[in-house]
Amino acid sequence: MAELRLVHIYKTYKGGVEAVKDLNLTVADGEFLALLGPSGCGKTSTLRMIVGLEEITGGEMYIGSRLVNKLAPNHRNVALAFETYALYPPLTVYENIAFNLRAKKVAPAEIDRRVRAVAAMLEITDILNRTPAELGGGHKQRISLARALVRNPDVFLMDEPLSHLDAAQRSHMRVELKRLHAETKSTTILVTHDQLEAVAMAERIAVMNFGVLQQVGTFEDVYNHPVNEFVAGFIGEPPMNFLPCRPQSEGGQLFLISADNSFRLLLPDLLRSRLERAGIQQVDLGIRPVHLDLLDQPGNGPGELQGVVSTYESLGEEGQLAVSIGAAALLVVTPPELSLRRGDTVHLRLRASQIHLFDAKTQAAL
Repeated sequence: MAELRLVHIYKTYKGGVEAVKDLNLTVADGEFLALLGPSGCGKTSTLRMIVGLEEITGGEMYIGSRLVNKLAPNHRNVALAFETYALYPPLTVYENIAFNLRAKKVAPAEIDRRVRAVAAMLEITDILNRTPAELGGGHKQRISLARALVRNPDVFLMDEPLSHLDAAQRSHMRVELKRLHAETKSTTILVTHDQLEAVAMAERIAVMNFGVLQQVGTFEDVYNHPVNEFVAGFIGEPPMNFLPCRPQSEGGQLFLISADNSFRLLLPDLLRSRLERAGIQQVDLGIRPVHLDLLDQPGNGPGELQGVVSTYESLGEEGQLAVSIGAAALLVVTPPELSLRRGDTVHLRLRASQIHLFDAKTQAAL
């Protein structure tokens, strides 16, 4: 295993399309990091540069102390588990796993030892003599992982490894992959667009958008302290609500007035000084659906709003309430099975400690 360092990495394709822009990222020896972002954000291009399938346009990449920019993929000791499994149909499971070792002319006894060891780790010893066509998606994914791990790579990469599995299989494989990392202690990078996968498995998350690294940290870091509106809206399910507002001082108090004048929100004192220091005229207020509380009756305290029910869904363990406040829409996570109908008036309180403020022009967090 080894540390992976990406230093001012760029990837530009023909026509001047910049897929990755000035990427600086360090993955510690033995760390499990998730590279997370929407389709087209640059995460797969980054993965392919690490493997050596794409040339690096600019910057330096190190695996341990080695500069690997010019090294061929087979000299980097990096293994990739593909999204599509990429198994050889005519070969048995055993032969699929052993294929790369045989290509490197590893001794037969050592091949057998390593194949059976990784098969035991992934609990597929009972299917070694079968072919991929006889197996389901869960088994095929394990074979793909085994074929990568059997090489004892310095860096282990996974490209959307669970995307072709059903919900039950994904849940099971998330547990298995985390157990696998604990056993191998390999430096691991998971590329995914699914935040649940990233949160469930990775120690840290690197969020990308439009080829730019937005934020790196633990889930708690990016969830509770997002650096901008993109990270705030991408991390968390259901996603964060955003309300365009302008600050206005009245009678020694600071209010946020909605863009269409449909509401006035008295800002809690702990946020007042932050907004006054920023000195901006347009702000986006962010609040997560789980940080909004339904009130039994209206009050006049800070962080309180009145709205009209658009829809209400009882989802078993929780409810999801959509509320219209003028032109703005809020999603609220509630207890299940509330008696709410379309058109009902509801009163909400935003938890003061969970309110986020963003510059409406730059979208940066205040």
